[in-house]
Amino acid sequence: MAIKNKHIYSTCLFLALSCWAMAAQRIADTMTGIFNENIKSLQVRLDGDDFAQPVIVLNSDDHIRIDFDHLAEDREYFRYSLTHCSAAWQPSPIVDSEFLDGFNEGIIENYDFSQATAVHYVHYSLTLPNEYTAPTISGNYLLKVYPESEPDSIVLQCRFYISEESAPIALSASAQTDIDYNKAHQQLTIVVDTERADVEDPFNDLMIVAGQNGRLDSEIAFSQPLRMMGRKVVYEHQPQLIFEAGNEYRRFETVSDTYPGMKVEHIEYHSPYYHYVLDEDLARSRETYSYDQTQHGRFFIRRANASDSDTEADYGVVHFSLDYPLEAGSMIFIDGDFVQRRFDDNSRMFYNYSSGRFERALLLKQGAYNYRYLVVPPGAKRGYTSYIEGDKYQTVNEYSVRVYHRKRNERYDRLIGVASCRTDI
Repeated sequence: MAIKNKHIYSTCLFLALSCWAMAAQRIADTMTGIFNENIKSLQVRLDGDDFAQPVIVLNSDDHIRIDFDHLAEDREYFRYSLTHCSAAWQPSPIVDSEFLDGFNEGIIENYDFSQATAVHYVHYSLTLPNEYTAPTISGNYLLKVYPESEPDSIVLQCRFYISEESAPIALSASAQTDIDYNKAHQQLTIVVDTERADVEDPFNDLMIVAGQNGRLDSEIAFSQPLRMMGRKVVYEHQPQLIFEAGNEYRRFETVSDTYPGMKVEHIEYHSPYYHYVLDEDLARSRETYSYDQTQHGRFFIRRANASDSDTEADYGVVHFSLDYPLEAGSMIFIDGDFVQRRFDDNSRMFYNYSSGRFERALLLKQGAYNYRYLVVPPGAKRGYTSYIEGDKYQTVNEYSVRVYHRKRNERYDRLIGVASCRTDI
């Protein structure tokens, strides 16, 4: 079968966040993730807007929608529960009744069986708030899903946010940075209006978290603003606001099993799966910038001519191949929502000595996907785009900012504002 030194990871910055979190002997894993090989295609979205962040406004008509598939012939009775978390994404020291109206356990009742697919699965969907579970305060929320018969066996978990929207945020990103001008970096300017947020001490009571394209490894957190303008808190010309520019995401489409889609070299069938062999990827670090309108790491389930892709899209094995030299100690990972932004064996590329290429095969549902390659050098805790993708100042990145407020004598972090923007070149 033919299968083919600017930023250091912001651990030190997150030490500031730990002051807000409850003291714990062991740091809990609260990253979005899948922990069962039969769970696939996890998506967490603002219901009705696939391009929005998974953020809803407190006491509004907004809903978070969670979708996933279970590769199985019959329905599994899955339950869910919620955990309120600090700004540092550790469980808040509050009880269920302090952040929920209703029960902190429910059955995922919305499900459908796959239709005319080679791989049989059950598609599940959950919206929050619902008639059984309604969060009552703002902040970070972690949803956990587990079988009814095995409550201690978490099959997946995912993050979402509830914002008070009491602190409007003016956010902009520019390639004219304090360390270079239209070269390899982009810099944020953040202005938070605290007029309605009841913030007593903006220099000590606020925590800002900023990220690029949904990546968690390069997300930064800080508290000290540069200055105040009346009730507006200004964060600008600060080192932590500078990000590597990266490059546009790569894309491929597996919407059909009868003809190759975007970036698919050819399709083969080996029971029980179709195999989508992607064109070989090359390093782009030395190439000139080329614009491509991408979705900043998102993926969308889609099957050609399907009336309902959620249940009619099939699963196939997608083969990634990267022509890049083997470097001692460095690891290469795929970056994108479809691998939950985790650095693990599921997203890691492995070197094939026979082909002289880095390769990875993943079982993915038919659709349109964005991805990039990140290199984690020896001893690093985050990935870098510079090695393979390159850092091009023209790259259209999507930045997000969240503003947290810990009121005096309160035991949880409020989320008082959320904003996003794209690079302004």
